[in-house]
Amino acid sequence: MAQIPPGVRLLASLNKDQWYRALTFVLTFLLYTSFHLSRKPISIVKSELHKNCSAIITSRDQDPSSLLLRSSSDCSWKPFDKKNYKQLLGTMDYSFLCAYAIGMYLSGIIGERLPIRLYLTAGMLSSGVFTCLFGLGYIYNIHSLSFYIFVQVVNGLVQTTGWPSVVTCIGNWFGKGRRGLIMGVWNSHTSVGNILGSLIAAHWVSSNWGLSFIIPGLIIMAMGGVCFLFLIEHPNDLRTMNAQSPGVQSVQTKCWSGAKGHTQVYLQYKDNKTQSCDTELLLPQDDTCIPAQPVMVVKSGAEPSAISFMGALRIPGVVEFSLCLLFAKLVSYTFLFWLPLYITKAAHLDAKRAGDLSTLFDVGGIVGGILAGVISDKLGKRATTCAVMLLLAAPTLYGFSMISQFGLGPTIGMLLVSGGLVNGPYALITTAVSADLGTHKSLKGNARALSTVTAIIDGTGSVGAALGPLLAGLLSASGWDKVFYMLMTADFLALLLLLRLVTKEMTSSKSGPISPVELKKH
Repeated sequence: MAQIPPGVRLLASLNKDQWYRALTFVLTFLLYTSFHLSRKPISIVKSELHKNCSAIITSRDQDPSSLLLRSSSDCSWKPFDKKNYKQLLGTMDYSFLCAYAIGMYLSGIIGERLPIRLYLTAGMLSSGVFTCLFGLGYIYNIHSLSFYIFVQVVNGLVQTTGWPSVVTCIGNWFGKGRRGLIMGVWNSHTSVGNILGSLIAAHWVSSNWGLSFIIPGLIIMAMGGVCFLFLIEHPNDLRTMNAQSPGVQSVQTKCWSGAKGHTQVYLQYKDNKTQSCDTELLLPQDDTCIPAQPVMVVKSGAEPSAISFMGALRIPGVVEFSLCLLFAKLVSYTFLFWLPLYITKAAHLDAKRAGDLSTLFDVGGIVGGILAGVISDKLGKRATTCAVMLLLAAPTLYGFSMISQFGLGPTIGMLLVSGGLVNGPYALITTAVSADLGTHKSLKGNARALSTVTAIIDGTGSVGAALGPLLAGLLSASGWDKVFYMLMTADFLALLLLLRLVTKEMTSSKSGPISPVELKKH
């Protein structure tokens, strides 16, 4: 008899708890990948909205007299054919990111009070519609700046449904044990989405840039349907479903230690011991359940209200990490929205090649996010890990601004290193740190703060995300070196905001590796 393949043996060894954890991990990864995939096209299309057509005109038009009648921006897309095109493009970025920042503060509060699956599905479908609408501007020959700004504002608002929802789901399913590593790997969806969005947009940018938006828009809408069909918000949802299956009777009560008052189910076993499903992994491992006898159940506590905005701000560390993320995200989103255009100007590449090359920054970001998670798990010092990477990032950005002028090889190397150091702290704060603070011991078991805390941290960071591209648009008019000085200053300010927490971590006797035992305390 042939030996069973090792992969099959591995799959057979997984219990139902591990299967559903894996499903939630992969599904939320793909869902947020589609969010970033739909945000990326604008940075690729910028170089097509305004481009120098002299070379095209020279190759196609042999009449010198007709050449004098044309400007170098004749093939640009109105209204971005003017000399202030950088300011107009920056305004478009600012419209999206400002709406995103404002909406994020509200999104977390709303998300705590609505079913996450439905809330996230509605947001993804709406985002897909408005992403496609931007692309339809090309197909229907729309040249109104107000149209594009309106689409960006509304899209920014509906995209705020994504981050608090997926972080809450992943926080519900995974405890604190190895959270940095797990979320470091999981957070690579940001870079994967950027890479896929760049490749998809770059494929059509020179022939039909409308499709650079329409295809990502259709993808996020399709993923919204997948979210509606398969997303499981909390393990207790499955426990309830299983307890109500034929052959198993249950007595239910409200147990408010879980998020949103998920029903707590008690089962009676053959040894006449009634125990909570919280003592099981996720679902009964065998068929030892017998019909339950009447059991008196005492409510474990009163239902807590969802945490208020000010209550979330009082959680130790929320303010510092939020302000740090403001500057860290300013740097990251400046690269997200302006890197392809910078490569086009500095390396003299066309839009497609610049878009493809810019994906290396996100490849570095994947490695940086995972390394930040692993190191912070090992040391038990989240703030210190972020501070060291921020300290290294500033001189690396200066090196990138210098080396990128010396050819393709050095540019590739610096893109990878810069991506890792810039996105490492950003990834750690928005995932593991947010989840840690959302389940902080000061909350006394009230898990309903996770979405609100996540929204406050990411919302504050989004203020920086809005300012970065806007400032880049203004400063780049007088030279790209001014943009890099702004980015280095932002990194140093982010570092300064963490100094109190770093000092506390270094002097704390409790600092150390995060124990897997903490997983059981979640």
